[in-house]
Amino acid sequence: MRAAGRILCRTLNLAAAAIAPGVMTRELDVLCEREIRSAGAVPTFLGYQGYPAATCISVNDEVVHGIPSDRQLREGDICKIDLGVTLDGMVADAARTWPVGRIRPETGDLLRATEEALARGVAQCRAGRRVGDVGHAIQSWVEARGFSVVRALCGHGVGRELHEEPQVPNYGRAGRGVRLEAGMTLAVEPMVNIGRHDVRILDDGWTVVTRDGLPSAHFEHTILVTDEEAEVLTANGKG
Repeated sequence: MRAAGRILCRTLNLAAAAIAPGVMTRELDVLCEREIRSAGAVPTFLGYQGYPAATCISVNDEVVHGIPSDRQLREGDICKIDLGVTLDGMVADAARTWPVGRIRPETGDLLRATEEALARGVAQCRAGRRVGDVGHAIQSWVEARGFSVVRALCGHGVGRELHEEPQVPNYGRAGRGVRLEAGMTLAVEPMVNIGRHDVRILDDGWTVVTRDGLPSAHFEHTILVTDEEAEVLTANGKG
């Protein structure tokens, strides 16, 4: 999983460098798949429950599971790439959100709040703590800044499969839920909206969007629970 995480992070860094006005989301998907396969790994998402691409690329009010297409990014957009890498049967999963050129100040605040919420959730991932501690840390940080946490989707266990138990909601009460144990590997992934938390799925059967049409941000890491600080398996640099 560490090796898969390194490939995943390198791939996201390459995608980040390519994000610019006029770039099609399909081009980013091709770039990511090429990099993953050149490293001897496979894109986890491609074909998963019928999903048609190597990446999920979601723009603006698209929360997650956006299908890459000929859509061109525009100045002021925000672009989310969610990516899974499988290497020797083990999976790593991560996501980031980037601005496309200059974005509105409130949207910039959203991105910063969501990335910090991820850090605060990861900080709770120690043996003996509970899933509710993770969700509470994320929710309390986000809502104190006037944003909302998506409740219809959540983080999850990850390892030999993309989605494993336990579920890791981005909201909750401290001290409640599954107790974390050393050796657990989890995908922690706050999805945060400028407006209300409500979402809906488009007719393509995949793309999740905010009901109010306002922007959403998404950051995710795969982590290893230990007796001390969690080990982040998908962070060997940013891009």
